[in-house]
Amino acid sequence: MRFAPGLNVLTGETGAGKSVLIDALGLVLGGRADASVVRDGAKEAEVEADFGGTVLRRTVTAQGRSRAWIGDESVSVAELRDFGRGRVDIHGPTASQRMLEEGFQREAVDAYGSISRDEYSKAFARRSAILAELKSLVDGETQADVAELLRYQVDELSGAELSEDDDTLAERHAAAAHAEELVREATDITEALGGDESVSSILAALQPRLRSLARRIPEAAEWADRAAGLAEGVDALSRSIADAAGRADFGDEDLEALDARLSLVSRLRRKYLPHLGANEPCFAALTEVLEEKRRKLDAIEHREEREAELRRELESADAEVRKAGAELGKKRRAAATRLAERVTRNLHGLGFLSASFDIRIEDCEPAEHGCDRVTYMFGPNPGESERPLADIASSGEIARVMLALKSVLAAHDRTEVIVFDEIDANIGGETGRAVGERLREVARRRQVIAITHLPQSAAYGDRHLVVSKAVSGGRTRTTIAEVAGDRRVNEIARMLGGERPTGVVGKHAEELLRISRGDGG
Repeated sequence: MRFAPGLNVLTGETGAGKSVLIDALGLVLGGRADASVVRDGAKEAEVEADFGGTVLRRTVTAQGRSRAWIGDESVSVAELRDFGRGRVDIHGPTASQRMLEEGFQREAVDAYGSISRDEYSKAFARRSAILAELKSLVDGETQADVAELLRYQVDELSGAELSEDDDTLAERHAAAAHAEELVREATDITEALGGDESVSSILAALQPRLRSLARRIPEAAEWADRAAGLAEGVDALSRSIADAAGRADFGDEDLEALDARLSLVSRLRRKYLPHLGANEPCFAALTEVLEEKRRKLDAIEHREEREAELRRELESADAEVRKAGAELGKKRRAAATRLAERVTRNLHGLGFLSASFDIRIEDCEPAEHGCDRVTYMFGPNPGESERPLADIASSGEIARVMLALKSVLAAHDRTEVIVFDEIDANIGGETGRAVGERLREVARRRQVIAITHLPQSAAYGDRHLVVSKAVSGGRTRTTIAEVAGDRRVNEIARMLGGERPTGVVGKHAEELLRISRGDGG
């Protein structure tokens, strides 16, 4: 189905399948899903709705399992409901009716009166914060236990005398742990090069013998010089290694002290920062933990003083909330009176000639929305007292009250799509025409989909869709098609009870369409 802006009317024979639209919208907006929505023999049912570029999709398998998407993102059913809340209102026998919720009724009054809750909300938020802190103050034995634990933790952390140097403990410990091994290795090398049995000693002992041998073998003198050079080179190498070893930073810290410190800091890290990686710096985080525990301990140790201070603050905040709430309630009562009068006039035009409608606002304890309770009161019949709309109204009556309300609120609320399911049931004549006029009025500012059996209402649609049912290939199928021109006249005539759009019935159908266009009547 593709719906146009303005008023879309859906008509068709009883049982043709118009309710499928309500079921489908309810499903894609987060309604209850079960296997009964899946056609016999099919694996799953799928509903997709495009709200101006935002596409909602939901599938239900033959086993009753469902999945949902907003765009390409998989979402929960609750997220579908959140999307639809405030965007789509569905009013019909089987649909959830937001109008019966106090929140909706209160929001309608606020919207009509252009009432802001900002000042009240600020005061209420301050009061709530004070109440939350008061509630967090533990008492009695539990408080003593918490204080004892906090005191131990503060002593443990502060006694550790944490510093930024603790962030380099691992590196320093590694250097110190290898220092002894490095020094020993360097010493062994220098001793091997310069000791009594070293290469240098051997070369030095060979030199006199080589020079003595030179008396008989002339080139032995050169050998002696080469041995002397090698001995000098070995001595130089030994000195270089010794000098380098002396200059190198092998870690001059005490290994045992580093062991103890690393063990302490690692234990504190595991205890207070279990989420922190073993190699991540911990000084700043442990310091923050210490300060937080000090603050909590201080709050408990000075609980009585803090509680007294909070109770003084609460008294002031409560007075501020009640003052802002009283001002908010005053504005609501004034707006409610005006709104109720206009809704009542609209109801009279919709067939409730003797009905009464009122908006009751009663004081209540401060809540997020204010210090008053809003209730729509309805008396459909003369001689009967008004009672809460939720208690007495039928679905058709609720839908017409909503239509009367939406006619008034058309310039105020932000609902994008409104669906009315047979709100004109059991009425006719001029009342049906009034319903059509109201529907068109509401549809000037948002999209309206109206399912109707009443020709007087259907004639006011900006677009007319006809639902029909047929059997094809042994299966029942529901189809929908737009009608215009003569085909629309034919459909209006059928709704008037005529089998063919001729004679009086056909003329009556044409007359209804002319009247709806403002061409006469």
